[in-house]
Amino acid sequence: MKRITLLLIIVVSAISLSAQFRWGPSAGVNFNTLHFKQDLFTVNTGVGGSAGVRSEMMFPGIGFGIDMGLFYQARNTKLNLGEKLIWSSQGYGNENILTHCIDIPFNLKFKWTRMQGVEDYIAPFAFGGPVFSIQAGHTHCDALKYSGGAVMLTAGIGAEVYRHWQIAISHTWGMTYAMKTSLLTDLSARDRTWDIRITYFL
Repeated sequence: MKRITLLLIIVVSAISLSAQFRWGPSAGVNFNTLHFKQDLFTVNTGVGGSAGVRSEMMFPGIGFGIDMGLFYQARNTKLNLGEKLIWSSQGYGNENILTHCIDIPFNLKFKWTRMQGVEDYIAPFAFGGPVFSIQAGHTHCDALKYSGGAVMLTAGIGAEVYRHWQIAISHTWGMTYAMKTSLLTDLSARDRTWDIRITYFL
C-alpha cells in the first residue's frame, strides 16, 4: 500500500512539473438576467462588470488543462415588480437589483496547440465547469431574500492571441437559487449570465 501511495505521489508530481502554469489579471463585462420559477413579472437584462485573477495549468502535447480564477462580479438586473398588485400596492415598481459576488470558477480547458505554428499567433480554446459564487453585498430590497451564494455551471469559448492575451465569452447557469421573493416563498430565481472577459497572462 505504501508503494502504491509513493508511486501515485511521484506520478502526480511529474505531471505537475510538466504542466505549464501561469496567471494574470482579467476584466470584463457581463449581461445578467434572473430566471424565476414563474413568469409573474418581466425581468430585464442588466449590464455589470467583473475583475480579478485567472490562472491556467496546461499539459503540453495533449491540449488539456485546468482553468481557475477569483473574480469580483457585479450582476445587475431589473425586476418590474410594479406589474403585479401584490408588490405595487406596497410601493414597488421597476427595481434595479445589483448583487456583488465573489466568483470562483474551476474549469476543464482544451486549447488547440498543434496548428503548425499558427498557435503562436492565435489558438482557439473551449472550457467549462462549476462556479462557486459568494454574495458579498446586494441592493437593499425588502421584497427579496438573498441566498448568500450559489453554485453555477459555465461553458465558453475563446481565443489566445500572441501567447499572452486571451479573449473569452461564456454563459453561466445558476444551479441553485440566488434570491427569493419575500411574499411568495416558492418564487425563487437563478442567475443567467453572459460574460466577455480579457485576460493577460504574465
